[in-house]
Amino acid sequence: MVITLIGYRACGKSSLAPRLAKRLGWTSVDCDQEIEQRAGRSIPEIFAADGEAGFRQLETAVLADLLQQPHTVIASGGGAVLAEENRRLMKAAGPVVWLHVSEKTLVARLTQDRNRGSVRPSLTGRPIDEEVREVLALREPCYQDAASVIIRADNESRDQLVRKICHFLRDQLEADPAGEAE
Repeated sequence: MVITLIGYRACGKSSLAPRLAKRLGWTSVDCDQEIEQRAGRSIPEIFAADGEAGFRQLETAVLADLLQQPHTVIASGGGAVLAEENRRLMKAAGPVVWLHVSEKTLVARLTQDRNRGSVRPSLTGRPIDEEVREVLALREPCYQDAASVIIRADNESRDQLVRKICHFLRDQLEADPAGEAE
């Protein structure tokens, strides 16, 4: 079984995946980091050279490979759900957890990242609040379609979120020989 974390950038997928995996005794992988490693280039470099279509094609190939690895928690890229094939593959591999964060919280987190010099590139070139609103409007139906479980992730600690995910996935984890739920 694979647990895939989905959600908008800055929702906490990359920081939560290792904690959840450790709790379960599984491995974790960040899909965006894996893409960069395999491509030998950063995501902005991939976008610049190959465009979004080239990046999405690479993302689907890497994600399909990662979803074959048993007992893994995957932090997907924020836009991975845009491809219907990716949503299908995620759901077939195991539970898909949408870390749902409000638009207000996302804007605050992304603004804070930018103020700290984070390298998250703009997706649209527009102000952060407009970008989040526009991109969420396009992606939320895809997150909804892919999700087995929706976890509100605005104001809870990572440890609280791990407990909450394990609680919601208890039956599936208990049915899996290597799964452990509290």
